[in-house]
Amino acid sequence: MSSIVSNSTHLRSERFEPEPVLDPSEQRKLRGHLEQIDYAAFAANRTVVAQALGRIDLTKFEHLAVAAAHARARWAAAAIAMTEKGANLTPDQVAQLGVLRKTFEELTEAYDAMRRMVERGYLAYNARA
Repeated sequence: MSSIVSNSTHLRSERFEPEPVLDPSEQRKLRGHLEQIDYAAFAANRTVVAQALGRIDLTKFEHLAVAAAHARARWAAAAIAMTEKGANLTPDQVAQLGVLRKTFEELTEAYDAMRRMVERGYLAYNARA
């Protein structure tokens, strides 16, 4: 079982790995079935993502990247401001930092996901002329 690490979570792939007791023809047949299953997931993602997001260009990536950068800066600036006096943080301050961090992480995850969508061919990318 493989493990994928993202910025905030560990995602586990539950892909089936055939047992070595299968004879070669059964292994080929199983691989063929699994390829069909993977293609069905690819086709579904390509259709749904294209309908939801349309064509993507660099400007849309830039807007998302700038939003994530602003969220990161707000989070760090808030942490600095809260700790300048050297006092312990209140539970409300910690909660506020958590919201700011979560905002940054969500925007970063959305950016990474959109990049993967282009990389995997789910989303059409228009390069600037």
